[in-house]
Amino acid sequence: MKQILLKKLIKVATNKYFLTALAFVIWSMYFDQNDWLTMRQRQKELAVVKGNISYLNTQIADMAHERDALLTDKRKLEQYARENYRMKHENEDVYVIDTEGK
Repeated sequence: MKQILLKKLIKVATNKYFLTALAFVIWSMYFDQNDWLTMRQRQKELAVVKGNISYLNTQIADMAHERDALLTDKRKLEQYARENYRMKHENEDVYVIDTEGK
C-alpha cells in the first residue's frame, strides 16, 4: 500500500506540468517584483494612508466650520484674534503666562 502511494507521489512530482506550475508559484510568490511580501507591506501602507485621509478629511471639515464661524460671527473673530494674535483694545493690558515652558 505504501509503495503504491509512493509511486503515485513520485509520478505526480516528476510530472512536467506540475513542476512548471510549482516553479511559477514559487517564482511569483518570492522572486517577482510584486511578490507576496511586498504586496502585504503595500496593503499595510494603504491602510495607514486611508486612516490618514479620513483624519485629514475630518480636520478639513472642522476648519471649514471654524472658518464659516469666523466669517459670520464678529465675537468669534474677536476671540480668535485675541487668542492667536494677542490683539487687544487700546485701553486693555494683556498678560501672557507661559505654562508650557516649565
